[in-house]
Amino acid sequence: MARASVHIAALIASLACSASADELVPYKIVGDGIPQSLTGAPGDAARGRTLVLARTTTCILCHSGPFPETRFQGDLAPDLTGAGNRWTASQLRLRLVDAARFNPDTIMPSYYRNDGVARVGRNFAGKPILSAAEIEDIVAFLATLRD
Repeated sequence: MARASVHIAALIASLACSASADELVPYKIVGDGIPQSLTGAPGDAARGRTLVLARTTTCILCHSGPFPETRFQGDLAPDLTGAGNRWTASQLRLRLVDAARFNPDTIMPSYYRNDGVARVGRNFAGKPILSAAEIEDIVAFLATLRD
C-alpha cells in the first residue's frame, strides 16, 4: 500500500512539473515520426504505464488496452494492444507530440505543443500538457505492447 502511495505521489509531482514546463525541446520530424528522443535518453516504461493509466493524462478515457485491472476503458480510439507492433517509437513519439499532424479533426490532444491547440484547459493554455520526459516514458511503455 505504501509503495502505491509513493507511485501516486511521484505521478502527481511529475504532472505538476509538466504543467509548468513552458519550454519545448526542439525536435525534428523525419517522415512520419520523430526519430530522436526528446530528452536524449530512453524513457522508463514503468512510469509510462502509470501515465497511460492515470485519468489525468486522459489516455485510458479514449483508448483501451491490455489493462485487466482497469475498469471503464475507452472505445473512441485505437486499442493500445499491440501498439509496439503497429508503430515504431519514432511514430509513437510524433503521435503523442502532435496527433493533429495525422488527423486535423482528432480529439486526441497534442501533448507536446504550446500553440495552435484547441480544447485545452485554462491551466494548460500556452504550455505543453506533458513534459519531454513524460512523452519518452509513454513511448517506452507503448513500444513494449506487442501481440
